[in-house]
Amino acid sequence: MNIFETMEKSKATLMVAVAVVLFIFSNVAHVRSDASDHRYKAGEQVPLYANKVGPFHNPSETYRYFDLPFCAPDHVKEKREALGEVLNGDRLVSAPYKLDFLVDKESEVICKKKMEKDEVAKFRDAVAKDYYFQMYYDDLPIWGFLGKVDKEGKLDPSEYKYYLYKHIHFDIFYNKDRVIEINVRTDPNSLVDITEDKEVDVEFMYTVKWKETNTPFDKRMDKYSQSSSLPHHLEIHWFSIINSCVTVLLLTGFLATILMRVLKNDFVKYAHDEETVEDQEETGWKYIHGDVFRFPKYKSVLAAALGSGTQLFTLTVFIFLLALVGVFYPYNRGALFTALVVIYALTSGIAGYTATAFYCQLEGTNWVRNLLLTGCLFCGPLFLTFCFLNTVAIVYHATAALPFGTIMVILLIWTLVTSPLLVLGGIAGKNSKAEFQAPCRTTKYPREIPPLPWYRGTLPQMAMAGFLPFSAIYIELYYIFASVWGHRIYTIYSILFIVFIILIIVTAFITVALTYFQLAAEDHEWWWRSFLCGGSTGLFIYGYCLYYYYARSDMSGFMQTSFFFGYMACICYGFFLMLGTVGFRAALFFVRHIYRSIKCE
Repeated sequence: MNIFETMEKSKATLMVAVAVVLFIFSNVAHVRSDASDHRYKAGEQVPLYANKVGPFHNPSETYRYFDLPFCAPDHVKEKREALGEVLNGDRLVSAPYKLDFLVDKESEVICKKKMEKDEVAKFRDAVAKDYYFQMYYDDLPIWGFLGKVDKEGKLDPSEYKYYLYKHIHFDIFYNKDRVIEINVRTDPNSLVDITEDKEVDVEFMYTVKWKETNTPFDKRMDKYSQSSSLPHHLEIHWFSIINSCVTVLLLTGFLATILMRVLKNDFVKYAHDEETVEDQEETGWKYIHGDVFRFPKYKSVLAAALGSGTQLFTLTVFIFLLALVGVFYPYNRGALFTALVVIYALTSGIAGYTATAFYCQLEGTNWVRNLLLTGCLFCGPLFLTFCFLNTVAIVYHATAALPFGTIMVILLIWTLVTSPLLVLGGIAGKNSKAEFQAPCRTTKYPREIPPLPWYRGTLPQMAMAGFLPFSAIYIELYYIFASVWGHRIYTIYSILFIVFIILIIVTAFITVALTYFQLAAEDHEWWWRSFLCGGSTGLFIYGYCLYYYYARSDMSGFMQTSFFFGYMACICYGFFLMLGTVGFRAALFFVRHIYRSIKCE
C-alpha cells in the first residue's frame, strides 16, 4: 500500500469520525434546548416527564417509573434521549399529572383503582426500601418519597406499619411566561395502609398551586448549586485547600532544600574527585551512570501505560475546562457522560503517538503490538467490567442496563473514531524518528544492585509515595463520592481544579525524591519504580472506597455493591495510569538533569 492510499483512507476515516462526533454533539444540543427555553401561555401544557424510581441509598439501582403500579396515562410516550442521558440511567416517559401553565388544581383525581395483592406487596417493598421518585418539569428536577414506615413504639420489625402517599402537592413559581421553580410535597394525612397482603381501594390525587416570583429565568438553576456553596461547606473546602497547600509548601521546601544541598555537595565532590584522583572508585548515584539509562524490562507495557496515562491526563484537563466554563450545571442530564465518551474518543491519537514514539525511542521493533496493547490497556478492563455490570443490571431490570442500540453506538464510536485516531497517532509516533536523550552512555553489562533494607523495596516505597498525595485530596474526596454515589450536588469545580493541580505537584515531587534516594543507594532500576510510586495514589483512593462504603454510606444489595466497587476500580485504575505517567515524566526529567550536570565518561 503506498502513502497516497494511506492518506486517502485516513481522510475518509476522519470524515466519518467528524460525522459521528457531530451526531453526538447534536444530541447534547437537543438535550439542552429541548424544553429549557420555552415560554408558555396560560393554559398551555408544560412538559412533565416521570424519570425513575429506586432505593434512596442505592443511587445506581433505579427502575422505570411504571415498573411500580402507578396510574398510567392512556398513551405512555417515551422521550427521545441523548447518549449521555441513557448512560446516566435516565428513562423519561410522560407522567400521569397535567400541570398546565397558570392553572391551579385542587385535589384533582388521577385515577381510582383497586390494587391487587401483588401490587400492594410491590408498593410495600418499595416503601420499606425508602424508594423515591424523580420527575422533570420543564427540565427542572423534582423528587418525592413514595410512602413512610411507622416504627414509633415498635421494636419488632414485623409490627411496623407501611403507608403509601396518595396525594401530591405541586407548588410552582413563575415569572411572566416562564417556569422558574417547582417544589413537591406529599400530604402526610392522605395515606393508604399497605401493611397487609390484601386488596386495597385507592384514589390517587394531586393539587397544583401557581405563585409569582421575581427570580429571573437565568437564575432558576442557582438553588440546586447553592447547597454545595453554603458557608459551612465552603469553610471545609477551603480548609482542605489550605491543608493541601501547606502540605505542598512543606514538601516542596523540604525537597528543594535537601535535594539542592545534597546535589550541590555531590556535584562539588564529583568535580573535586575528577580533578584529583582519576582512578578513585566512585560511590552514590554517579557510580551507576553507565546503568541508569539502561532500558527497562517490559518496555512495551511501560510505553503503553505512558500513552494511556497521557490520554487520561488530557481527558481530565479538558473535562475541567468544560466544568469551569459552566457546561456541567446541575441536572444537565448526561452532559458529563457525553463529554467523557467524546473527548476520550478524540484524544486516543495522543495515546497512540505517545506510546509508539516512546517505544521506538527505547529501540522497540514491534510497534504494531505496542499500539494494540495501548488501545486495550485501559479500555480492556473497562469493557470487561461493563459487560459484567450490565449483565447484573439486566437481571435486576434496572435502568442502568444499556439498551442494545446504545451499546452499538458506543462500539461504532470506538470503531470509527477511537481506533483510527489511535492508529494515526501510532503512525505519527513511529515516524517521529526521535532518539532517546541519554546524557550518559550505557555500559555493555549491568552492575549488580547491592543488598538494600526492606523499606527500600517497591511496595514500601509505593506506600510512602501514595500517602502524601492522598492526604492532600482526601477531604475533597468525600464530597465527590457523596455527589457521584449519592444525591449531594457538587458545583465548586474551581476548588476541585486547585486540588487536582496540588495532586499533580505533590505526586511529581514525591516521585522525584524517592527516585533520588533510590539512585543514591546505587539501585539503577528506577523506570518502573517511578511509575508505580506515582500511580500508587490510585490504590489509596480505592482503599478510601472501602472506608466510604462501610462507614459513610448506607448502600446495600449485590447490584449497588458490584456497581460501586466495579466502576470505582476502573476509575482508580485510570488514576493509577495518569499519576504514574506524571511521576515517571517528573523522574525522567530529574534523572536527565542531574546526569547532564556532571561529566560522564
